[in-house]
Amino acid sequence: MSVTQLVAGANCPVPREKLHVEVLLSPAQVSVPREKLHVEVLLSPAQVSGAEVDISAFALTANGKVRGDDDMVFYGQPRPGNGSVAFVGNSAGRAEFAVDLPNVLAGTEKIAFTATIHENRTNFGAFTNLQVTVKNAAGQAVLQATLPANGMVESALILGELYLRQGAWKFRAVGQGFAGGLKPLAEHFGVEISDPTPAAAPPVTPPPAPAKKPISLSKVTLDKAKPRVSLEKKTEGFGEIRINLNWNRGQAPAAKSGGLLGGLFGGSNKGMDLDVGCLYEQRDGTISAIQALGNRFGSFRSDPYIELKGDDRTGAISEGEWLHINGQQWQTFKRILVYAFIYEGAPNWAQTDGVVTIYVPNEPPLEIRLTEGSNSLGMCAVLVLENVNGALQVNREVRYFKGHQEMDQAYHWGLNWRAGAK
Repeated sequence: MSVTQLVAGANCPVPREKLHVEVLLSPAQVSVPREKLHVEVLLSPAQVSGAEVDISAFALTANGKVRGDDDMVFYGQPRPGNGSVAFVGNSAGRAEFAVDLPNVLAGTEKIAFTATIHENRTNFGAFTNLQVTVKNAAGQAVLQATLPANGMVESALILGELYLRQGAWKFRAVGQGFAGGLKPLAEHFGVEISDPTPAAAPPVTPPPAPAKKPISLSKVTLDKAKPRVSLEKKTEGFGEIRINLNWNRGQAPAAKSGGLLGGLFGGSNKGMDLDVGCLYEQRDGTISAIQALGNRFGSFRSDPYIELKGDDRTGAISEGEWLHINGQQWQTFKRILVYAFIYEGAPNWAQTDGVVTIYVPNEPPLEIRLTEGSNSLGMCAVLVLENVNGALQVNREVRYFKGHQEMDQAYHWGLNWRAGAK
């Protein structure tokens, strides 16, 4: 089947059936395979500093406005309303929506697809072009729109839109930009964005108000006496859950270049590679692992919604290593086992003084120290995050094992393990 090519402002009819809408981003100055385009933008700050692009869809009525929150479709709300417009995932430089045109909500006359750069850290002039492809139910491309981005100063764009005209659905390439980013784009569609409240003049006779108990965000330590905490289910999800592994540098005051673990082992300057990783089990039965070993870094914005942020091989990164979990997708998980393991070097848990800290938005940090370690065992199961009827239960474990296979069996995960390398 031939593909209709569109330029900005052009339109063509589309079949009234289930469609797939695909958005591709092409970073400037670099020619790379299209399946990796988004990743390269995010990993090249010298070229596109801090660029993080969010792709969304808005279901609109005849006046071009949304009716409510269910008309906004994005990675944090992938299937609102009746699911006729759904965010079905993204990968490097690619986001995909499923659009069931025969079953869109009554009154929907337009579906706009947009791109915004997170926090306006750059503009779309950093990209070569943005491309929208519409496929039919058989997966065949029926049209393709390419929007040149060179010279753009906007940080938010309406890429294109499906619209209903005289009983037939059509697609229009738009390319309309907003220099102010997400806020003016959202307001264009009738979404109210609250501005910071200005300081009000003090009232002449202020009435006394009962003091509200502040939310305590002081650190909470999970230990043998208090090994568990449960965070209540939230309709809006848990946001970005960040888990940090850090440990003692172990350096003498005069030593400046021994690495994070320099001098820990009887005066030797040879450090060890302490890594963080996790096993996860989703509600559909999917099981797997996220760790640097085997280059299984995962993805925050698409399945499995867990991402390892880099790998500190030398101990030179003072903030340690991070796992990020997409708490907006918490309903997809059954449990997550977070572990620390020594990839290189002799185990000496007592001197590493390792600590894992869990950060959940609007909750106090949770700290778990890697104590009671055996120097003959290089693997520590630190904690288990468990989905208990939508609540987030954090269970301290701090159990030590010889390796992945032994830990897997102890927690009945069921993965097949083999030797690997970074």
